[in-house]
Amino acid sequence: MAVQQDVLFWLALALKLLLTAGIVVSASLALERAGPLVGALIVTLPVTVWPAYVFLSLDHSAAYIAASARASLAATAASAPFMLLYVLLAQKRNLAVSLAASIACWVGLALLIRSVIWSAGVALLMNLCAYSVCLAASRRFRRAPVPRVARRWYELPLRTALVCALMGSVLGISYWAGPDATGLLAAYPISTTSTMLVVHARIGGRASAAVVANGLWGMIGIAWGLFALAISVDALGLAAGLALALVVPVAWNLAMWLVQHRAFGAGVARR
Repeated sequence: MAVQQDVLFWLALALKLLLTAGIVVSASLALERAGPLVGALIVTLPVTVWPAYVFLSLDHSAAYIAASARASLAATAASAPFMLLYVLLAQKRNLAVSLAASIACWVGLALLIRSVIWSAGVALLMNLCAYSVCLAASRRFRRAPVPRVARRWYELPLRTALVCALMGSVLGISYWAGPDATGLLAAYPISTTSTMLVVHARIGGRASAAVVANGLWGMIGIAWGLFALAISVDALGLAAGLALALVVPVAWNLAMWLVQHRAFGAGVARR
């Protein structure tokens, strides 16, 4: 049993590293070509949350998955002020200050949230309130020019290595620190943090902040996906619940892109 758990852990770790690195690097490339919105919607796909629950489901019951999903849903609300604080600080501060303050904000809020037992409905409502407020506060920072920077041969491998190192460190700590710390770190927005780390250094704070500000829309999709998992897995089974946890946020991000794309097209037509 111990050997099986070790194998599952390393498989999960490798899959998360590859998925997250691929998404963050792809998003940084898309950002340079298509702008902050597209990059943000790619970053906020459920590339870390969903694989985590797939591997958890191999070793735990539907009731365990439902309870974990409720906890993750509540902790996801902490990502809204985390992202907003980064957006505000990145306008004038360097990467180290902006990222360190934002991470400290997330940790403090996540610990506070975790001290309460949440129902799925109340946790979802908390997410909707948090993201609504932060979306309104970050509205003027969603558009920023993305400078064209010549790409050197080593940049893509370096981006991939940075993302893998960051995510591997977080997952390694969570594995050795025990179940409580693991539950807290499971909801940490690794893809967003990796994007801050990679994009801020490359194109500057304001353009990076625009990506994160647009990413608030995508995080709502992740919250909806966790809510769907929490309420469906007991009634419909693990496979159906996990399918919803993937399909819901992907559909949400596609819908956000279509809405924004049509709004932009209508604005151009009026001009």
